[in-house]
Amino acid sequence: MHGADASTSIPNAPALSMNSIWRTIRGYIWWCYERGTLHYDVMVTLILIFVFLSPYWINFNDKPVERNPHPIGLVVLPDKQGGFIYQIESAAVTAKDDSEIQDQLRQIIEPVSGAVSITRYERVKDSKGHVQSYKVWAQKE
Repeated sequence: MHGADASTSIPNAPALSMNSIWRTIRGYIWWCYERGTLHYDVMVTLILIFVFLSPYWINFNDKPVERNPHPIGLVVLPDKQGGFIYQIESAAVTAKDDSEIQDQLRQIIEPVSGAVSITRYERVKDSKGHVQSYKVWAQKE
């Protein structure tokens, strides 16, 4: 009576031990291969595949911050001291008190330029004395 051969080895196949497989994996993890070798090229290819294809499958939630600029006209000009001069339409400002006017002007400027401190402002009037716009001098914080 002949018994069945339970060996799982393939005849005439090169022997590949688990030790050499783990050594190869460890080489990939610790980046042990020299430039120009097959293993180095495989590692670089895998990295490039990850960089270029991962955005299709992974949601990184990297959307730009939405800033809603003020709907009123705003012109920005540089001044000689390294700050900016902002010209804002008078329709954008409804306050009458000096500190409230500065707060409203800052609220209009900050969505465009970020945090600023207003150094001074002046009203630009037409020939009849009506306020047409505000000129605001501001420094970035």
